[in-house]
Amino acid sequence: MLTLGIVNTYDKIKILDAHYRAIARAAPICHAFGFHLALYDFPFKMTVEELVAYVMEKTTIGESGSYLKILYEKSHLSVSELPKKGFPSHFGEVVITTSKPSPKKQITPIKIAEEAFRNRSFLFLVGLGHKGLPKELFERGKYHLDITGKGLSLETCTAIGAIPAYLSGLMANLETKK
Repeated sequence: MLTLGIVNTYDKIKILDAHYRAIARAAPICHAFGFHLALYDFPFKMTVEELVAYVMEKTTIGESGSYLKILYEKSHLSVSELPKKGFPSHFGEVVITTSKPSPKKQITPIKIAEEAFRNRSFLFLVGLGHKGLPKELFERGKYHLDITGKGLSLETCTAIGAIPAYLSGLMANLETKK
């Protein structure tokens, strides 16, 4: 299982346009490339079903949130607070997405694709907000991934699209060589 985890670093109390717009943008990407979507520390005080309805009401992005509804109906959507200790084990190994990976934890996209092709699960954490991911997560992640391989910092929604698309393409290439 491959999961795209979006960690809110914007306001944790007030709902901003950036919150539901990022969710609406991530949903079709996750659906298209077979990823689950996990949302952490978003300020929504509602059930997951209410969140889906809220996003569908608020935006036209992602076919007015219909892809988010599909993820929800397939049980491919998770919403929770950022865990204080470990992430749920069913998400697999935690991968911190960053343009500045630690040399000791760095992993390449092809290595991730090879492992995912062998049914290994990964949770890719992306920070939503100008601060990026909280620094304490860098220690908690087993791996650090620079999806560009060039140290280029990507805007959140660009990373949300690039990570699943690139990894999915690599995995499709591995499938054809099988």
